[in-house]
Amino acid sequence: MSHEHQQLDRYHEVIAQSAVTSDDAAVKAAVEKILAEHAAENNTPEVQQFLLNCVDLTTLATEDTETSVAAFVKKVNEFDNNYPMYKNVAAICVYSNFAATVRGTLEVSGVDVAVCSATFPSSQAHIETKVIETQLAVKDGADEVDVVLNVGYFLDEAYEELCDEISELKEAVGDRPLKVILESGLLKSAEAIKRASILSMYSGADFIKTSTGKIYPGASLEAAYVMCQCIKEYYEKTGNVVGFKASGGIRTTEDAVKYYTIVKEVLGEEWLTNKRFRIGASSLANALFQSFSGLDVKPF
Repeated sequence: MSHEHQQLDRYHEVIAQSAVTSDDAAVKAAVEKILAEHAAENNTPEVQQFLLNCVDLTTLATEDTETSVAAFVKKVNEFDNNYPMYKNVAAICVYSNFAATVRGTLEVSGVDVAVCSATFPSSQAHIETKVIETQLAVKDGADEVDVVLNVGYFLDEAYEELCDEISELKEAVGDRPLKVILESGLLKSAEAIKRASILSMYSGADFIKTSTGKIYPGASLEAAYVMCQCIKEYYEKTGNVVGFKASGGIRTTEDAVKYYTIVKEVLGEEWLTNKRFRIGASSLANALFQSFSGLDVKPF
C-alpha cells in the first residue's frame, strides 16, 4: 500500500472509529429532549451573567475602520468602569488587521483580543497567505485566532491537505487558542459536521466553532449537540480538552441559554468556563445584560 493510501486510510479510520451518532433524526430528538428537561432551569440571572462572560463581542463589517473599532473597544472599557460588579465579555473579535487597534485601545484585564484570520470567511487562498496573515495578527497582539476550515478540501475528501492546513495554522498561533470554524450551516448534516469536528480536533484545533455567520446559516442546536459529542469522545480517547464556540445568529438570552444547556448536559460542568465555551455575537451581550440587570440600557 502506498504512503498516500496509508495516510488517507488513517483519516478515514479515525472517523470510522467514532461512535458519535450521525443520524439527523436522532440528533434532533436528543436536542428536543435536553431542552424540554433542562432549558427552563438554566434561564437564571446567574447563568445569564456567566454567558456574558463567555461572549466574544464581535464586529466583522466591511465598513469597520480603526476609528469604529476603537469606539467598539471603548464600550468594553466603559462597561468595566460602570458595572464593576459584573464580569465583562471574554474577548473582542475583529478582522486580523485590527488586532493592533484593539490591543492599543483595550484597558481591561481579562478580556482577550481575538481575530478572524486566514482569509476569513471564505478560507480561499494559498496556505502561505493564510499563515502570514495569522502570524501578523499574532505579532500585532492577537490572543486568540479564529479560522475557517478549508471547505473545498473537505468536500473533495482531501483530508490530508485539510489537516495539514489546520496544523500549519496551529503552528502559526503557537500556544494561543486556535478556533476552527466548521461552517456547520453549509455542511448541514450531522454526518458532515461529525467528520469536520473530528478532523479539526485531530489536527490541533483548540476550539471547534459552528459558523462564520456570513453567507450560510449560523449556529444550530443540532450542530452544537454533534460537535459537543465529538469533543466529549475526543477527550475520553485522548485526554485533550477542546472548547466549543457557537456563532452566527445567536441574539436572544433564550437562544444563549439553550446553547449553555446543550454544553452542560453533553460535556458537563467542567466545560462551563469561558476557557472552554464561547458564543460569538454582537447584539447578544446587550440582551444578556438587560436580562440579568433589569436595566433598559445597551452598554455594548
